[in-house]
Amino acid sequence: MKLLFVCTISLFLIACNQQDAHKVRKKKPIQVYVVKAARTPLTATRLVTGSLEAITSVKIFNQEEGRIIALPFRQGDKVKKDDILVEIDASLIQASLNKAFANLKQSKTDVRRLTSLYRKKLSSEDELARAQTVESLAKSEVNLLKTRLSHTKIRAPFSGVISVRNNEPGDVVPVHSHILNLIDESQLKVRVHLSELLLANIQIGDPVLVRFDALGEHKNPARVSRIYPTIDPRTRQGVMEVMLEEIPKGARPGQLSRIMITSETTARLNIPYDAIRNDSKGQYVYRVDENNTIEMVRLKTGIQLDKKIEIIDGIKLNDRVVTKGFIGLKKGSLVNIKAQSEINKDTPVKAE
Repeated sequence: MKLLFVCTISLFLIACNQQDAHKVRKKKPIQVYVVKAARTPLTATRLVTGSLEAITSVKIFNQEEGRIIALPFRQGDKVKKDDILVEIDASLIQASLNKAFANLKQSKTDVRRLTSLYRKKLSSEDELARAQTVESLAKSEVNLLKTRLSHTKIRAPFSGVISVRNNEPGDVVPVHSHILNLIDESQLKVRVHLSELLLANIQIGDPVLVRFDALGEHKNPARVSRIYPTIDPRTRQGVMEVMLEEIPKGARPGQLSRIMITSETTARLNIPYDAIRNDSKGQYVYRVDENNTIEMVRLKTGIQLDKKIEIIDGIKLNDRVVTKGFIGLKKGSLVNIKAQSEINKDTPVKAE
């Protein structure tokens, strides 16, 4: 009888221990935040650097050789359209022009005389033709020397500021010497190099903000004015020009410029970058199935813009992936979704 009692008690204790062990093994679901994978444009704000440039800038070259007798403007001087920038000694050309005028006068006299004689049949047609040819050559010589004389005075093609001066009065310069640079400061642009991924989603006329390090923190409104048609095959970058809507005081060509660009890509399947995990085998995410159980899924990702990353392979549209609550999480874990949000919303919405 005692033996039976002891066995009964032992069986009861074993059953109790098994129930307690089962209770210990049964863990509570892990609280997590999830997000649904969505196909949306990736929006990014990028700060790129460039240099401020004058839209119109010309180099002044001479078309006649000789000694510079006047060079009135220096770097920083403002000039008006048609102001004389350079004057070269024209005494030799003027003397040649005077001689050409004398030859022209004589040739005209010869043509008049031979024309009169030809009418009286006292001169041949060939003599008259030769005289007329000489007159035409004299006229051409006069016109040529007038043109050369005009080239000894170089005038400003537009109103602007002298930025470079390479010579001084008294210098003897050969033909096509670079003497001055003239820039128009009334219109300035910024030229920048951009990744082809960003450039493909920027249009002419898009608004941007420009800040100059030398002028403080103020951001100046501007617009995209030009996009170059080719991409550098080595860097995969293209060139974009930005036109300032209003020139800030103190802005000068050559200043470092920082441009804030906000752009969108075409719609791509994406998730928050915070959902991505990494191990020795690569990238993965914790996906929540229809039973609220965790699956570990390997990924192939694409471009990352701002806080989102493109998904090329691994998960599908509307798959739920964990973004917060990773502590203790592993394959097969049961989870309780504390909050769920759409990929294109910043504020999580409570799950039902």
